[in-house]
Amino acid sequence: MSRIFRSDEIAPGDRVVVRRLLPDTPGHLSDVIGHVLSTDPLVLRPQSVGGFTSDAPAIEIPGELVKIVKKLSPRRIRNSDIRAIEVATAKAFPGIDHSWSQSGQWLLRAGDGVTERSNSAAPLGPAAGFDAVPMAEIQDFYARHRLPVRLLLPERIGNPALKLISADGWELGQEIVVMQRDLALPPEIPGAGELVFRIDEQPDENWLDLYHFRGQPLPRRALELLRTRIDGKMGFGRLQTPDGETVAITRGTLTGTGDGRVFLGYSAVEVAPAWRRRGLGTRLGAEMLRWGADNGADEAYLQVIASNTAGIGLYGKLGFGEHHRHRYATYQA
Repeated sequence: MSRIFRSDEIAPGDRVVVRRLLPDTPGHLSDVIGHVLSTDPLVLRPQSVGGFTSDAPAIEIPGELVKIVKKLSPRRIRNSDIRAIEVATAKAFPGIDHSWSQSGQWLLRAGDGVTERSNSAAPLGPAAGFDAVPMAEIQDFYARHRLPVRLLLPERIGNPALKLISADGWELGQEIVVMQRDLALPPEIPGAGELVFRIDEQPDENWLDLYHFRGQPLPRRALELLRTRIDGKMGFGRLQTPDGETVAITRGTLTGTGDGRVFLGYSAVEVAPAWRRRGLGTRLGAEMLRWGADNGADEAYLQVIASNTAGIGLYGKLGFGEHHRHRYATYQA
């Protein structure tokens, strides 16, 4: 299929327009816009009016009918969609103490002090993108917990806070890509081979020993938070050999947004060094997406550092596309 692409290389998760010949009316052309589910064969999930993925059945377009495929910009994302994923994430990483600001627009979280997701103030209220940032209240909260002041800044809804961090003492973290895909048609599970997929409500020592956060082992307290505190359901997935050796792991979370949507959060992906470059990341991801769909999730999301092109490529193969970006700002003075 790659020979027909006249724009950038097309991958699962991309939004494209396909100009195709109509099989029943020779010489007539028709355009279809949708998100790529597969490139060989070319399979699309058509989008609905407004640019959002619809519930329409996926369609396969034979190569001989395709005239051109053009890659489009990602679909327009509403502020409410950004907020929904960030709310689902906050419920999956609530920290030890989490409370809303007096205005009800900022969620203040304090945890182990290690991961940003559990130790940051997030603008998650519907008016947070328009109201003043309750900085004094945020500062008092983190002073009580003896933690640095840290703000989560999703694009657009975090704009008011961006104006406050130009002063000395603020450090802006690296850009993080939040990727998303719908689960109307979960991916097929690759050939199982000798490895067995298993998912548990709680991780054992083998799972915990394999997990690292940005290349470093997590302190025991942080590991406890990873498995005990969540406003939703957790699943700890793994691939293991027939004799029980754990060779790849991930954490899945199922959290709602209050409007009836349920999200699968996919994080903590790790493959044992001796087992890398064998497609285990793809297999594990497909298994977890299937688990999420089977347990009522409508959509899935994950986060990856923008510079991790290999990770972004892997998740693209699983049907994820960029949804929005966010960063953390930490006051160091």
